[in-house]
Amino acid sequence: MTHLAQPSSDPDVMPYEQVENAARHAGLMVMGALHPRHVAAKQLDSGTLILLGAGADFWPVLKASPEWHRPDPVDRWSKRVVSQMAEALGAQAYFPFGGPPYTPFIDWALKSGRTFSSPVGALVHDTVGMMISYRGALHFAEEFAIPTPSRVSPCETCAAPCTTTCPVSALNAQDFYNIDGCHDHLDTSEGQTCMSGGCLARLACPLSTGAGRDPEQSAHHMRAFHPS
Repeated sequence: MTHLAQPSSDPDVMPYEQVENAARHAGLMVMGALHPRHVAAKQLDSGTLILLGAGADFWPVLKASPEWHRPDPVDRWSKRVVSQMAEALGAQAYFPFGGPPYTPFIDWALKSGRTFSSPVGALVHDTVGMMISYRGALHFAEEFAIPTPSRVSPCETCAAPCTTTCPVSALNAQDFYNIDGCHDHLDTSEGQTCMSGGCLARLACPLSTGAGRDPEQSAHHMRAFHPS
């Protein structure tokens, strides 16, 4: 069971820091923040939005949770933990799953100034590269201070290995994503490398190492994407 850190009563601990601390304690990480009214974010027009993703401790925390032995453990765990964080911190929880209609996480991510479109069309994050796993978001009614993002895509100075690494060019810079070609490849013996360790094109992003992703976690996501 995940035990959440309680909001700090220390007046020197700013709201953003409280969210960071609570996220880290839960096995999550802050992947972006924005003031919706300043960036014309979809669905929201005020307050502060904090985007949460899988942190370095996410996988062992998930495997030790009661959700691990139930269907859809990642989404079930995310719903419980992010909802608990929202209640403890006085926020509204949103999730990138459970639709349609779906919450506009891609718009929010791009408006955060920390996530960008990669040369192959997939999102790339300034810390975890292409191994992105948004698990939820917290919306606060008040507008409080958040770090200023660089808003400069890491792809601008990258040699773009993501465009040439896929063995069957399912991810490429011309037509972005050939999903049928990807699934066909994953059915082959050669495709088992991706199935067991994660998408080679996404792993080729130099920033993807920042996710600290356990190959077992990637294999879990690959099985969800391509059931045998």
